[in-house]
Amino acid sequence: MEFIDNLPLPTLIIGALALGLAPFFPEPHLVEKLRMLFQGTLTKPIDIFDLLMHASLPVLLAIRLVRMALAG
Repeated sequence: MEFIDNLPLPTLIIGALALGLAPFFPEPHLVEKLRMLFQGTLTKPIDIFDLLMHASLPVLLAIRLVRMALAG
């Protein structure tokens, strides 16, 4: 967890926004893949990989922010 604590926060924010929302039009992949997950249609390996790739930095950012809040 020390690795996550040492990640620069501005870089994580920019990366999470860029990767989490890419492509911006017509719909971000992360939104599309989450919708597929909740509908039960996320079955192709490429779609699962795409979800993991687009969610990686937003998840790291969330972990970092929670750890910062708990550290007080």
